[in-house]
Amino acid sequence: MSDHTLIYDTPELEETQSVAVKLAQVCEKALPAGIVIYLKGDLGAGKTTFSRYFIQQLGHQGKVKSPTYTLVEPYELDGVTVFHFDLYRLADPEELEFMGIRDYFAESTICLVEWPQKGAEYLAAADLVISINVHDNSRKIMIAAKTPKGAGVLTQLSTSMGT
Repeated sequence: MSDHTLIYDTPELEETQSVAVKLAQVCEKALPAGIVIYLKGDLGAGKTTFSRYFIQQLGHQGKVKSPTYTLVEPYELDGVTVFHFDLYRLADPEELEFMGIRDYFAESTICLVEWPQKGAEYLAAADLVISINVHDNSRKIMIAAKTPKGAGVLTQLSTSMGT
């Protein structure tokens, strides 16, 4: 499938939050089908911040911590389970097999995966790939659909964002 891509310039943190919140709202409506979202970007680009806004929009109260050392943080929310992965410190992708990675990618789950390139073939394919780049203190968020389900989510996001 050809990529369907949306690009948002978010010079202010509130604009990044707005994109994450709207995406969470659209993804929640797309359930019960599971959704896999890869987050790419340099260290400090804002992947965890984006994930925090996304997870809080789905109903999590309290802190959303980076799963850098635990690899995954689960969030059991009303009607959805979100698994937030951070694979930055993963030494060997095969470790994912030992932790039962395939069980996380199921219906009624949303999986946010930071540093997916470190997970190699052990990860489920992404429905959406979010690339966050920082230039001159401004973020550019590019969201690309990689599946028909992802394209449907982006169509709804585009409508909800007025783009």
